[in-house]
Formats: sequence, structure tokens, C-alpha cells
Amino acid sequence: MSERVTMADIAKEAGVHKTTVSLALREHRSIPLKTRNRIRAIAEQMGYRPDPALRALVSYRNKKAESRHRPTLAFLTDWGTRLGWRECPGYAASFEGARQRAGQLGYQLEHFWLGEPHLTHRRMSDILMARGIHGVLVGAHRADTVDNLALDWAQFCGVRLGYFPRNPALHSVANDQRAVMQMACGRILARGYRRIGLLLDQTWDRLIDRAWMAGFLAEQQLLERMERVPLFEYAGRTCREERAGADENDDGLPPEGLAVWLNEHRPEVVIGNGTLIQSWLRILGVSVPEDVALVDLMLGGGDKELAGVRQNHGLVGETAVDILAAQLAQNRFGVPSLSTSTLVEGTWVEGASLPPLPNAVRRVVSTTA
Repeated sequence: MSERVTMADIAKEAGVHKTTVSLALREHRSIPLKTRNRIRAIAEQMGYRPDPALRALVSYRNKKAESRHRPTLAFLTDWGTRLGWRECPGYAASFEGARQRAGQLGYQLEHFWLGEPHLTHRRMSDILMARGIHGVLVGAHRADTVDNLALDWAQFCGVRLGYFPRNPALHSVANDQRAVMQMACGRILARGYRRIGLLLDQTWDRLIDRAWMAGFLAEQQLLERMERVPLFEYAGRTCREERAGADENDDGLPPEGLAVWLNEHRPEVVIGNGTLIQSWLRILGVSVPEDVALVDLMLGGGDKELAGVRQNHGLVGETAVDILAAQLAQNRFGVPSLSTSTLVEGTWVEGASLPPLPNAVRRVVSTTA
């Protein structure tokens, strides 16, 4: 068995100090790019492979040395108001998951809002660099905001939570919303239901890059044509701050056409934003689950009667911090040449709103249009 190639061997071959080799292989920007490329090529030619155990030991020692100073990671948002995103449970849980994981790794997480008056992306870059912040979590960006986050990315490592902004193409972590929809449809079919109706919140579906619609339409292809129920789309509102401007007499009422859709297409089960849909059905005189079963795609912890999918938002934040910390440890600054997407699955929760369908027979929904 040949002897293991060491950094000292590479340094001798390259005619540089061992420290220079170490920095170059970690992509440290203090070493000129031309020198880094040359040393990497020599290391590859000599068959160098890093020692994972040694790397872990060095990382541990560095963390111990830095324990008195906790570096900061930025949580960068572009919402309608500075803290409006906190009214959305998913964003709030993702932030909390990221904050806790950052603390476990020796970092602290601080929120920065791009909506501050006269704050340009260039100015935000200057602020972060002046604070010594080089790790950026891009979270809670609306689909209708500017779609190019033009920070000075040569100075930062970045990870996006969710789907927006699309540019730059950073590594990203998000809930696997297509799989959430397909999980819900699979559980419904397993209980004997065939006619599945989707009440699609267009606002949320846009925020998740149409993943709900994609998952639902894919699952419908597994059904007989006569069993496919056309989806019902409505213009929803994402958070409390957007609901605040609505007409109080109109807020909470079923969308126009819902009663007609129920009568015309006669779904056996409906899926969507469960608590909201449950209130609409109650107003229309439709009982759950006696008249129609119900599955919640955004299941919270309050209503134990609803069946549905609990989305693991906290894990999204944790995973994003893990990826960002790895980039920082390897000095991988800038926009990656090829970005990756990590998707976090949801968890199915049983509930009384989706009982097994005995003998595949249900009473037809009847409402007053």
C-alpha cells in the first residue's frame, strides 16, 4: 500500500509553504486564484485526498478558539413590512429553525430587511461587509418583488429558503410542496375516495412556484377521466398584514362560485388550506366529514380533527444553515457554477376529517348556489 500524500509533499512539489497549500485547498481568497488552481492541479496529480478525521479535529480546534466571538449570519427578507413575514407560520418556523441551528454551530442569526427606505442592494452589501458578515440566508421574499438580488456576491456565501428570488441561482432549501400534494392524494385514494377536489389558493401556489398545481395534476392522471375533478382556484391572501386591508364584511366569506363548483362536480373530498375551507363549508351548510371529507395541506398544531400534512418548516431553516456553514468553512464565496436544491418532505397526520370510505359510497354534496 502506497504512503498517503500529505500537504507537505504537495508543498515541496509546488515550491511553496505547507500553509499556502492548506489555504489553497480550502479556496481561501488570500491565495491568488492562479496559485490556487496550480496547487489543486498538483494535488490531484499526486493523488492527494484529505483526511476527514484530521479536518474534523482542525474544525473543532478552530471553533474552540472562536468560542468567545460568535460570527453573525444574515437572514435577509424582502416582505411588505419589516416583520410582516413573521405572521406567516411557515416563514416564522423556518427562521426559528435556522436561528437554533446557527446557535448550535457557534453562529448568531440576525434579520435584515431590504425594504428599508432608500436601501439599495449595493448599500446592503456594504452594511453586511462592514459588520463582517459573509453568510447570507435569503428568506421570505415575495414572488412579486425584484427577481434579482444584486448583492456583491463575491464577498458572500448564500443559501435561499424557498423559491424566490430566482436570481442569482443560489443553493436552495424548500418544503417539497409537490410531494406534499402527492402524499395527500395518495392517502386519500388509500381510504377509498376517488373524486378529489383541490381548492387552490393562487397566492400561495405562486409563492411555491406552482408546486401544488403540478402535484395535483400529476396525481389526476392516475384516475379515470370521469373521476377527475377540475381544480377550483381563488385569489387568497398570504398573511395577516394583507388581510388587514380587506373589507371586514367580505373577509372570511366563501369565494364566489364555490357552491356552484361543489354542486356541479360533487367531490368526495376537498384539499387545501383546511381551517379556511372548513369555515367556508360551514357557511355553505356543508358538514365535514358527513357531506365531504377534508384534508389540510398546511396543518398546524391547533385542530386535531383535521387530517393533512404538517410541513417541517423548522427543518428547512436548519438544513439551510448546515449548507451555508459548510460553504463558509470551505470559503466557497460567490454564486455557485451549478446550484443544488434540497427539498424537505412533510409529515402525514391522521384526523377525523378523512375517515375511511366504507364500500366507496358517499352522500352527494348539496348546497344552495
